[in-house]
Amino acid sequence: MSGPAILLAAVPAAVAPAAPADMALLDRFEALLASHDSATRALAEWCAERHLAPEPRITARLVRGADLAPPPDLARLLGVRRGTRIGYRHVVLSCGSQPLSEAHNWYVPARLTPAMNRALDTSDTPFGLVAMPLGFRREALGRERAVTSCPAGAVANHRARLLLPDGRPLALVVECYTAANLAAGGG
Repeated sequence: MSGPAILLAAVPAAVAPAAPADMALLDRFEALLASHDSATRALAEWCAERHLAPEPRITARLVRGADLAPPPDLARLLGVRRGTRIGYRHVVLSCGSQPLSEAHNWYVPARLTPAMNRALDTSDTPFGLVAMPLGFRREALGRERAVTSCPAGAVANHRARLLLPDGRPLALVVECYTAANLAAGGG
């Protein structure tokens, strides 16, 4: 089992969705995600609302060596020609000690500023926060709850494109949301 799967599998089984109340909470969580262009911002709001940590701040941890294979339609989804340089980031987003999401992000570096590319190459700052000044919007491409494409501990998988104001695709994201999102907060 790879490192990220171990991390996500470490979420206590007691928070796995099973009861109708958990499903209603998952509905609320997904509605919040859908209302934001930045998943990072949605997670920060959720973290604060659910009191998942003393300080409702989202942190990213870069994951190296457990890359997800790019989807076969990546060039089409990003609106680029074959041979165009594509960036890739794999991060675990957490609130306090709670891993809330494991995200894979393929992006077009040429559509970012040099400072943004440097930040993505050298920091753990979430992609959405780095690219936020570009005013991107999120286009949902799909979601699933009977998650088979994510590590253990995931309750939802979302796939989306981030589009620039002129409609050009900036990034494709695949996000696995953990059962920690459904935990009762107390911090």
